[in-house]
Amino acid sequence: MTARRRAATVATLGIAPLALAGLAASPAVAHGSMTDPVSRVSACYAEGPESPQSAACKAAVAASGAQAFYDWNEVNIANAAGNHKSLIPDGKLCSANRDKYKGLDLPRADWPASKLGAGNHTFHYKGTAPHKGSFELYITKEGYDPSKPLKWSDLEAQPFAKVTDPKLVNGEYVFDGTVPSRSGRHLIYSIWQRSDSPEAFYTCSDVVFGQDNGGSTPGGSEPAPVASAPSEEQIEEGADNSTVDHGGHGGDDHSEAPSTSTDDDTGTDTDTPETAAQPETKGETASGNTPQANGAGENLAETGGDGNTSYVAIGGAAVLAAGAAVMFATTRRKALRR
Repeated sequence: MTARRRAATVATLGIAPLALAGLAASPAVAHGSMTDPVSRVSACYAEGPESPQSAACKAAVAASGAQAFYDWNEVNIANAAGNHKSLIPDGKLCSANRDKYKGLDLPRADWPASKLGAGNHTFHYKGTAPHKGSFELYITKEGYDPSKPLKWSDLEAQPFAKVTDPKLVNGEYVFDGTVPSRSGRHLIYSIWQRSDSPEAFYTCSDVVFGQDNGGSTPGGSEPAPVASAPSEEQIEEGADNSTVDHGGHGGDDHSEAPSTSTDDDTGTDTDTPETAAQPETKGETASGNTPQANGAGENLAETGGDGNTSYVAIGGAAVLAAGAAVMFATTRRKALRR
């Protein structure tokens, strides 16, 4: 083999892996969960997936297994694209209709809860792999019964807070919202819809306004515990047990089939008003709830590329692959002529 032919062969073999690497490139995966008010999955992870303390978290781990709570920041639907109500049936809102997280859907009045009051509140959402997108927060209507499966019709039709691309402060999205007046035990439901991907994340945060009207252990008189968010140390310690890529590059396999339980206590409610608008995913801000102290649209931290990253990578890979093919064909023709 001549020096020229050896060089061509080396070049061809060297380009091929680069082309394959380019084809494998994709936007980074986002992960996170609400920490103020504390989401159910965050509270149970903070208690310890192997040995939770509260009765509700013990029941949730028994239903889902400990792994679901090591993967506390991945209650998502990869291809939601704003179609939240059509993808998540009544009774499955807290798990996003994923069997892996079915323990979060348990209807009970003793979930660890956060104190909340009407008026302005600064919300915190831990972003272990932040990306651009919109957050919408819904609150349960007056008369909400936490001992029954959560239905879409239990939530107000419109979000009380909505913000696009809020600031990231110390690893948390921080934004303001005006909380409606309520009394007793309620629930805040959040939807984080990415704008650089169809992926969306969901959380349920149990909250108490004033006196807790239902938060005690079933059959007992002990009050429900106050929810605590996981510390940075706890997040770091549990990362090795998580199947989620906390750096945001790659992510885990969330292709398990949606939960198909048809139990009466988690069935779809057929009386949901048609006027209950499906959540928007980007653009407008809910009237009167535009973040002020923690504004939107600036200083958003990102990991990985935007929505065009994968197309650029694939295009570059195609060019490299074509060049390699041409070089290989040219070298082969010259060799045959000799």
